[in-house]
Amino acid sequence: MFEVLENETLAPALHRMVLRAPRIAAARRPGQFVIVRRAEGAERIPLTIGDADEAAGTLTLFVQAIGAGTRDIVAVPPGGCLRDVAGPLGQPTHIENWGRVTCVGGGVGTAVLYPLAKALAAAGNRVTTIIGGRSAPLVILEKELADFSAEVRVTTEDGSRGRQGFVTHELTELMADSATCPRAVFAIGPVPMMRAVAELTRPTAIPTLVSLNPIMIDGTGMCGGCRVMIGSEARFACVDGPEFDGHQVDFQSLADRLTMYRDHEAQCRVGLQP
Repeated sequence: MFEVLENETLAPALHRMVLRAPRIAAARRPGQFVIVRRAEGAERIPLTIGDADEAAGTLTLFVQAIGAGTRDIVAVPPGGCLRDVAGPLGQPTHIENWGRVTCVGGGVGTAVLYPLAKALAAAGNRVTTIIGGRSAPLVILEKELADFSAEVRVTTEDGSRGRQGFVTHELTELMADSATCPRAVFAIGPVPMMRAVAELTRPTAIPTLVSLNPIMIDGTGMCGGCRVMIGSEARFACVDGPEFDGHQVDFQSLADRLTMYRDHEAQCRVGLQP
């Protein structure tokens, strides 16, 4: 059992949860994830490790409560417990000093981006972070990212916070100036956003890393649920990723896979049996 120490609402349906998990906290590296079960027989939910405190033996997870399984997880109050937290899983992010990098986060993807941006800054990179959301309440972690980013740029689709528009508008502006053009880009968020970022950087061949979130069950590559096409090769996000070269990702097949169980999930939300 894994005790929940904190459970804070950051934005509508988005929770920051701190768990006691000393072994995982000691072993995790940026980019890795865990698979969580609320109780015996419950759905297995993959969640990126947002942060870890090895000395305190804690993990920080950011959980978007959009389905039945994630809603059950965020319903656990401080002092309660989760049945299973398995990990760390997946390949850690390759961190090096590129000199100048841009990290792009969309919606809840900003939470997944946080540990990566923090590690890039610790490696000596000058990090410019661009974060966006549909409206101001959905823009998260701006202050936390500002602690180690040289600059944080904010966009919202409705203009309620920061610049009105999309994160790609800010990235385009950075790329147009040789003094700010990044030598590497890291993008995490909705599939359309990651695809747009990858297409923007493709002509100039700026290395672009994206983090993929296909359907995932066992976390060992055995079920095949998280299969993604990278170039002409089938890979598994749970063991080969979750991060891949954005210029090689087949985003259309990824989008199709993510909607595979949409009807089933809708039935669960209203309490119906499939």
